[in-house]
Formats: sequence, C-alpha cells, structure tokens
Amino acid sequence: MAHLLEVEDLKVSYKTYQGTVHSVRGASFTIDEGETVALVGESGCGKSVTAKSVLRLIRDNGEIETGSAIRFENENVLAMKKRELRHFRGEQVSIIFQDALASLNPTMRVGKQITEMLIQHRKISSEKAREEAIEIMREVGIPDPESRFDLYPHSFSGGQRQRIMIGIALSCKPKLLIADEPTTALDVTVQDQIITLLRELQDYNNTAILLITHDLGVVANIAKRVYVMYAGQIVEEGTVGDIFYRPKHPYTWALLKAVPRLDDDTKDELASIEGAPPDLIAPPKGCPFAPRCKYCMKVCLEHAPCRKEFDEIHAASCWLNEEGAPKADIPDFEIEHGRF
Repeated sequence: MAHLLEVEDLKVSYKTYQGTVHSVRGASFTIDEGETVALVGESGCGKSVTAKSVLRLIRDNGEIETGSAIRFENENVLAMKKRELRHFRGEQVSIIFQDALASLNPTMRVGKQITEMLIQHRKISSEKAREEAIEIMREVGIPDPESRFDLYPHSFSGGQRQRIMIGIALSCKPKLLIADEPTTALDVTVQDQIITLLRELQDYNNTAILLITHDLGVVANIAKRVYVMYAGQIVEEGTVGDIFYRPKHPYTWALLKAVPRLDDDTKDELASIEGAPPDLIAPPKGCPFAPRCKYCMKVCLEHAPCRKEFDEIHAASCWLNEEGAPKADIPDFEIEHGRF
C-alpha cells in the first residue's frame, strides 16, 4: 500500500554571502492517510524548511537539490507545474505557520481571508463562501462568528488567531495538514485547546497531520509516530512508545531529559543540552551531534553513523548501537517518563 506522502533523501540548501547553508541533508520520512506524524528537534534543525519543501515554498536563495524526491499519492510534487501546484496547495495539502499574527494579513478582515480560499479553490459564490466561512469559524471555536466575521486579526486573541489559521487551512478539507509549531507563544491551557481541536477535526475529516514542534509534551498527546531531527538529518524514528520509552540516540535522550516534570519536587536546575548545533555551511564529516554528546567516541568525529533498524518502524543513526560499542549509561525512560 502506497503512503500518502513520501519524502526521500530531501536536501535543501541556501546561498548566503558566507557560503552555502545545507539546511536539510538527506531527510526521509512517510505519512499515511489519517495518521499524525511528529517532526521534532531544536530550533534551526531544519523542521520548517522540510515542511515548506513539501509545498514547494522554498524561495529566493534556496533550492531543493537534485536527487530529492517528494511524492504525494504517488505523484511527483517536484515535477508539478504552476497550475498543478495551485490545486495541490490548499486542496490536497495545507499548512499552519508558526506565528498566526504574522501569517494573517493585518489589512484584511478575517472573514475575507477564509472566503478567499473557498472561492479560489472551490469556485463557489461569495454568498455561499460567507455562509461556509462563518460555519468554519464556529467549528474551530470562535464565539459569535456572525458578528466577528468582519473584524481584523488584531481584534482576536492569540489562541483565536491560531484557530482562524486552522480554519483557513482546513477550509478545503485537505488530505494532509502541516502544523508548524501550532502552539508556539500560547499558554498551556490554550495549547491544550488547540491540540484537542486538531484531534477532533482530524477524526471528523480523516486528515493526516505532520506536526512540527520542539515540545515533546505536545507530541505525546497527539502523534502516532515521531521523527527526531538534528542538523538537517533524521537521527531517530519510531512510534511514540519507541521514542519516549526506548530511545536509541543520545540526542533523543537529551530532549527527553530536558522536559520539565510536574511530579519533580527537587530544586535541581532544568536539564539542558550544552553546546550549540554545528555550522551547516561546513557540516561535520562525522556524527553532527558528536561535539555535544557525552558518549562521543573517536569514530563519531570521523565517520557518520549508519542507520540501524531495531524493528520495522524504530531506527536510529548512532555508533553506540553497533556491535562492540561501549555500553552507555542510558537513562531509564520507562521509569522517569512514565507520565507520558
């Protein structure tokens, strides 16, 4: 059975005055119909660039390099013409960007921004589009949508603007929704409301979701599978259970240790990952996480690790998983993170 979305060996680079930045370096992943997949990692690891690549939104000095493959329902996205892309974006795949205030047009009433999508993609009348837009606002939890239809984005709270962005993205009932940090800058109560809304709309429309985030707490509540990204590469992949309870990469361990615990009554400082990500103008020849890894060996600095599969879904790229490697002091996440 073919996947809904297949991304294979994706490479994306940007030309700068300092040199070429290799933002994404051979990322591969799949998403099935109705499935929620999370792409997690620190800021700057290439998550958003990967999301934009799926929709061919790489602009200006960026390019998707030769050899990359993006297929949606077995159709080559990278070979689509402009007319095909207009149909693909919005009708087949939609995206929720990180900052709703920056993504919404501040000079346009929110109702018009919703009807614009409906009229362009579904070719319906303005009157019918208004009716459907009001219903969409109601579905995503905007109170009194009839009177708020003609308001501007600044008249809404942060959580309500994010709901409007979700409404715009889902207005044409796409098969895949890319949610790029949909809960950024929102308080935890509103975050929970947004995630609950996404789950409800997904169940109702059977929409697949690619959730891009650095918040592992959000991932635990909605995703089925997880891809961990570092320095433009997928370093580990697996089910939520694999990633949270049986992680195989030191970077994944570090991300999990950095999650605050509500049941921790100690006065210890929050765990952090020391050091900084590598310079992707001159990517390291070995493991990109090696300079920050307390388990680093000589081979890690000189050679990139191979991807090792632990079962059909779970895989990681780390020399510690090879036969003969020293035994690492792996945290017991089954105990420490049982709350997930």
